[in-house]
Amino acid sequence: MTAARALAEWALGLTHGDVPEPVRRAALRHVLDGLGCAVAASRRNAADAAVLTALELGGGRPEATIIGQPAGQGRVTRAEAAFANGVLMHALDFDDTHAGGLVHASAPVLPVALAEAEGLGLGGPDLLLGAMVGLEVICRLGAAAPHGFHARGLHATAACGVLAAALTASRMRGLTIGETVHALGIAGSQAGGLLEFLNTGASTKQLHAGFAARAGVLAATLASHGATGPGTVIEGEHGLYGALLGRRVEPAAVADGLGERWELTRITVKPYPACQLLHAQLDAARGLHGAGVESITAEVHPDAAPIVCAPGRERPRTPYDAKFSLPWSVAAMVIDGSVTTATYDAIDRPEVLDLAGRVRTEVVDFGGAAADQPGRLRAVTRDGREIRAEVPRSGGGPDDPGIDRTVREKALANLGDPGHVTEILALPDRTSTRPLLAVLEAR
Repeated sequence: MTAARALAEWALGLTHGDVPEPVRRAALRHVLDGLGCAVAASRRNAADAAVLTALELGGGRPEATIIGQPAGQGRVTRAEAAFANGVLMHALDFDDTHAGGLVHASAPVLPVALAEAEGLGLGGPDLLLGAMVGLEVICRLGAAAPHGFHARGLHATAACGVLAAALTASRMRGLTIGETVHALGIAGSQAGGLLEFLNTGASTKQLHAGFAARAGVLAATLASHGATGPGTVIEGEHGLYGALLGRRVEPAAVADGLGERWELTRITVKPYPACQLLHAQLDAARGLHGAGVESITAEVHPDAAPIVCAPGRERPRTPYDAKFSLPWSVAAMVIDGSVTTATYDAIDRPEVLDLAGRVRTEVVDFGGAAADQPGRLRAVTRDGREIRAEVPRSGGGPDDPGIDRTVREKALANLGDPGHVTEILALPDRTSTRPLLAVLEAR
């Protein structure tokens, strides 16, 4: 059986009774986190180009709502709503990450589930099941080739997210197994996402989740009208891995243990609006605040170093570039004692740039995934003392005992109203998405 067929059969047959309670809780946690990230991005005008584009291209059929628009406004086609909301969810680089697959799980998937639920008149339970399907699959697709896409200059979120988005849309539209396989095949021809932004400071990465979400809706729509795609899109000679990575992956690497082993429970929630590959160092750096630090040496995973520690990273060119600078971000944490969305508003602060120039990196092969590396810093203070700051891994992960509190506090800060948090958490009991959409409107 092909991987696409196995995914289609599992996704279309999944019922709420098949989902263990910890999986349901995790999925709802990521819905809350993802929607909060989108609202925060909307309030900071972080994705205006995408929102304006969606309004311009998708206003002819008001099927689904763009997050952060005034009540009664901002309704566009499902595809354009998925695009705009995908960009919003990812724009601040505050959205969740699956360490094993190095993918942002919610941003390409949740906007599709939200748009399809609204457009089809479905309720919260259907939205959640659709999201679970996509969350699980994007994590599995990324984890089947650890760091493989990034090593080839591709964003795994975009490359894997398009198939996960197509599966979510297919599930929610009630496509047949055959149509869903075709949707996955069609989606594969839209997989991509270049990482060249790392060399210029451009913000194209913000768009990748939206591209994937929109392409997934488009693929499902095409399949529903009879378009076909290759059933071997995942493991084939010129499939997802063969074409983009130059090596093939067996179907079992993606599909084994579906419904028994849930990767969506392994997704990390970000405490900081920056690249996940520097979060462990940020957690460690918090312990150096107020210590009078003169210089820092940071240990970095070899897969992370080219992304967050490349030459010149200590002087970011744009606020978005700073989110991928370990030296600058660590310096900001040491000086301020915190890293928030506002941290990246001013990247020319002399005191931060000065310390960032004295942050050195040492590549250390910790083993395992780069996004699950420990954070280890060695600092020298102005009075000559040597101190160490270490954490075993970044906070916000699935094994973090305070994960639920972290998510609630983050969501409250992003949403601005405890009632909005409560409404989103009530999604499993809602027969309509209208109450949810109301709390996502502009305030």
